[in-house]
Amino acid sequence: MELPDFSLPMIQGFLICLARVGAMVGSIPVFSGGQTPVQIRVALAFLFALVAWPVVESYMPAETYAPLELGVLVAKQTILGLMVGLLGQLVFMAAEFAGSLIGYQMGFAAANVFDPTTQRQVALISQFQGVLAILLFLALDVHHLFLEAIIASFEMLPPDSLNLSGGAVPYLVEVANHSLILSIKLVAPILALLVLSNLILGLMSRVFPQLNVFMLSFPLNIGISFIIMGLTFSVFAQTLSQEFVLLADRFLQLFNLL
Repeated sequence: MELPDFSLPMIQGFLICLARVGAMVGSIPVFSGGQTPVQIRVALAFLFALVAWPVVESYMPAETYAPLELGVLVAKQTILGLMVGLLGQLVFMAAEFAGSLIGYQMGFAAANVFDPTTQRQVALISQFQGVLAILLFLALDVHHLFLEAIIASFEMLPPDSLNLSGGAVPYLVEVANHSLILSIKLVAPILALLVLSNLILGLMSRVFPQLNVFMLSFPLNIGISFIIMGLTFSVFAQTLSQEFVLLADRFLQLFNLL
């Protein structure tokens, strides 16, 4: 069996492919967190690059690049991969931010736990909703969309045709604004009832001055929040599922803008 001809253009093309695939794999939600060792992420990126190489080899430039030109091209592929990963991360950020708002309003502002995904202290409800988002992400096979995006990106965007000065960055800002609105939608039912609860407790404190409203508000707000979270869980799951389904269209939109 003859060994393949490892020419310089082929080696440079594989490095370009590895940069884009590695950035995408490294920024995919679930795999990008601190709970996944760096060695596993590097191994997965190299494995996916090897699997994708026979398909994307025809899209690679045939000429040889100078070291500086190759470095610029690799940097562009890395930025593209990070942009694709950011589109997925924004959905998780919306769910976690909604959890932070809920935890703050229900009295869990000081109840923080260590999140292995972000390697920092986060609110308890924020981590709870983040784990729910991860389970939905895996149950719906959304990570397969990122693997399909690897091949689609090379078909639509050959390595030497990237234009990062187009409308891609404003589009990412627009999606980030949408994620902020999404977090408000996720938390709106609970916040509305908590505001109503605090209003009623305020009126009761005026009618019954002997009533210790401060001590009564803690168990009441916690109980209301957990009850509404249970009743609206299907809405939470359906809303996130719709956002995950929209990722395919967002990927295509990003590739068209680049």
